[in-house]
Amino acid sequence: MPLPTREDPRLTPMLPNDRVCTGVTTVDGRIFVSFPGADSPGVQVAEALPDGRRVPWPDESWNAAPDEPRSDGVYVHVNGVRTGPDGQLWIIDSGAPGLGRRQVPGGARLIVVDPGTGEVTRIYDLTDAVRDDSYVDDVRFNGRIAYLTDAGAPGLIVLDLGSRRARRVLDGHPSTVGRRLVADGEVLHDPDGNEIVLHVDQLEVSPDGRHLYYQPASGGLSRIETRWLDDPALDPATVAGYVEPWLDTPTTGGTAIDATGTIYLSDAEQRRVLRITPERKVTTLVADPRLAWVDAMWIDSDGDLWLPAAQLHRTPGLSGGANHVDYPVWIYRMNVGAGPAPNDHA
Repeated sequence: MPLPTREDPRLTPMLPNDRVCTGVTTVDGRIFVSFPGADSPGVQVAEALPDGRRVPWPDESWNAAPDEPRSDGVYVHVNGVRTGPDGQLWIIDSGAPGLGRRQVPGGARLIVVDPGTGEVTRIYDLTDAVRDDSYVDDVRFNGRIAYLTDAGAPGLIVLDLGSRRARRVLDGHPSTVGRRLVADGEVLHDPDGNEIVLHVDQLEVSPDGRHLYYQPASGGLSRIETRWLDDPALDPATVAGYVEPWLDTPTTGGTAIDATGTIYLSDAEQRRVLRITPERKVTTLVADPRLAWVDAMWIDSDGDLWLPAAQLHRTPGLSGGANHVDYPVWIYRMNVGAGPAPNDHA
């Protein structure tokens, strides 16, 4: 299938960036973005101001670049930022300087920042649930539980926000293991010519909290009832027996879910965003040549879907060592007529 050639007028360009930007979130009319350093080093989390400035968040010290990666008040490698159901900003630190690199001791964390004061109010240490080759990728919420994906060492992490205990589930399960990635019709390679594999990456919780949907970046959406993940007394084989293969999906940059349970999934192979109903009906929401590797999407309270066209497949780490990013890197917005799932954020 050829890539789309016509621009869709429903897409509104919102924020241009001079670096690859993979995450966006909004709170109280403010916009925060995250930069993975995939094309150039620099600030990892910033507030996007109306005058075009990107202000380091919560401050410059957290965004510092020490000679050796460390975890004492400095980001190791931020992979995303999102507003939680508590109205706080939750920042996912993968804990490793990059995919395929070893974990920095104490680096894998969920860092919670008050958007009003800029104060770091909580830090959840994920050390007990990561491997040396882990790369903590994304997070979703369901009451007292947060679920995270590990794209480096395939598996899910279940974090009890009350006790702060983190543990692995579905460790190495086939549903969490990735295959080679394809974008714009081409297989992606690292600078050494090896095919890129990202393990379990995207995840969403149904609005009623009953199911967790998840998949590797290469696709193959699975689901499992959250009650099986939440019970620490269950053995791994029992939990694995409740996994349901749910839908065949393409290479995906990011997902979002709305209050009706509809999942929005970016198709990196065809520069489009798919809409998937709870009954597994799949339609194309939008196809546009500007939607090059849409990454972590966000639905705001007005029913607008924010789409960072990250062009991640054009960065050196995924395009054989060469940088083919077409700057600026834009974040777009499009109304989808439904607000966010209330258990995820307001």
